[in-house]
Amino acid sequence: MSPRVTRAGRPVRRPARERARGLVRDLAADVGDAHVLTDPDLLAGYTTDWTRRYVGEAVCAVRPASTAEVAAVLLTCLAHDVSVVPQGGNTGLVGGSVPPEAGRSGPRAVVLSTRRLRELGPVDTLAAQVTAGAGVTIADLHRRTAAAGLAYGVDLAARESATVGGTIATNAGGIHTIRYGPTRSQLLGVEAVLADGSTVSRLSGLPADNTGYDLAQLLAGSEGTLGVITAARLRLWPAEPPAVTLLAGVDGIAAAAALYAEIRSAAPRLRAAEYIEAAGVELVREHARLPAPPVAPAAAYLLAEIAGPVEDAERLASLPALSAAAVATDPPGRAALWAYRERHTEAISTAGIPHKLDVAVPLAALAAFRAELDDVVRAAATGGGPTGAPARVFVFGHIGAGNLHVNVLGPDPADETVDEAVMRLAAAHGGTISAEHGIGRAKAALLHLSRARSDIAAMRAVKAALDPDGLLNPGVLLR
Repeated sequence: MSPRVTRAGRPVRRPARERARGLVRDLAADVGDAHVLTDPDLLAGYTTDWTRRYVGEAVCAVRPASTAEVAAVLLTCLAHDVSVVPQGGNTGLVGGSVPPEAGRSGPRAVVLSTRRLRELGPVDTLAAQVTAGAGVTIADLHRRTAAAGLAYGVDLAARESATVGGTIATNAGGIHTIRYGPTRSQLLGVEAVLADGSTVSRLSGLPADNTGYDLAQLLAGSEGTLGVITAARLRLWPAEPPAVTLLAGVDGIAAAAALYAEIRSAAPRLRAAEYIEAAGVELVREHARLPAPPVAPAAAYLLAEIAGPVEDAERLASLPALSAAAVATDPPGRAALWAYRERHTEAISTAGIPHKLDVAVPLAALAAFRAELDDVVRAAATGGGPTGAPARVFVFGHIGAGNLHVNVLGPDPADETVDEAVMRLAAAHGGTISAEHGIGRAKAALLHLSRARSDIAAMRAVKAALDPDGLLNPGVLLR
């Protein structure tokens, strides 16, 4: 679309409303009128992230149904000089899947939803692989692979909403990371559209393919800043139905880490090891109306899931540290124990808008980090003033990976003082400011706490090469 021209022959910028109408019209030609959303009520679900802390503005949300339509959308947005924010299930917690606030001339971003990219291929049982569209949910992927006697290695509480594309873009971990690794470990190939509208596609799944750069691994964890993932070839694993789930009370995080190590030695097929604290359990019980855990009250709890023969469960039961643990071997019993962990996020969000910090520290440093955490949060929440700050701290996470989810209720959602204090504490203990949720907009200013200056410079060089116009998710990951 050519610019409007004055009588003197000089181009002038069209008014914002007129430009928006032109953009919406061209996007509708790409994907159809029904899949370009401009109604504010409909847009709200695309411009607010799961935590409700990060809210932006968009000209519209567009929902392409194929790789070709994704390419057309990117070219249209490039021609209109508006940025593109790729979005999957919008279950992110760091503002990486929603647009920024609008500037003086109004919103200059389009949300590109991949939810309609739902094609899920047949399971290749010989190779133990499957090709899935970016919009396929993790729950649907689990159902398809289970029917073929195989399993996908990534699982997380948001499985019914989180998508294949979104979890690749953030390199999500989840509850089975200690057994199968994060999303990056499941990735054998991708199809993606780059900022210039070109498509890269490598979905053969060949495990022996040493032909240059691994673009799939480059895009994993890139948070939509290098390309829009449209499909992926994924590794599958032999199905390992859980034989036992156990819940054990512990004195604190050091005891939980020690018990995890003991269980890991006794049960090679340990699939999950989750840490929760009494304060979080009580909040979950209040929110979900759950009974008290079927173990003696404790300061904290370790939840573990083990696959394998019944003999493994019997061997675990012989450990003195587990003599008082609650053990479940049937699906309803296992689900009841898992509820104390999996309902943490919804219970915390019901109590307020939380500051959610996804950090990881070495296992040996967990106890020291946790011992300092409450004081650090209290000082940050009050500016170093009197104690008794209006801040409530809830900690849970994947203890086997040293990954703790620190949730703070009380401080104003717009105040990032607590966030920075917690991330600096993690870095001080040799940890990372993001274990599995990415950097997003929330942590971009503090990326240097986890990555060296040379690392960040290399990232910027890659970004400049693949997205020279800054079309894709500007302000995310790299400020």
